[in-house]
Amino acid sequence: MTARPRICEIDGGLLHRLERRARAFGLPTEGTGQRNYGQYLAGESAPTFEELAAALRARTASRPQTPSEILLREGRDER
Repeated sequence: MTARPRICEIDGGLLHRLERRARAFGLPTEGTGQRNYGQYLAGESAPTFEELAAALRARTASRPQTPSEILLREGRDER
């Protein structure tokens, strides 16, 4: 699991602009950043199952795949 970047760890120029905007609205920098992120992501929709499945298939296309019936048979044979 990767650590989430904190507002104070973003690019210096971007942080300076964010601080200026926060001061203009009389808000804390952290809250302004969160509000801006929320507004930016509000129009973004969650991927559908089909999109996620297609992305997974694309990422694993070059890997050898074992058909499920073979895996089931091997599992039964081990019992």
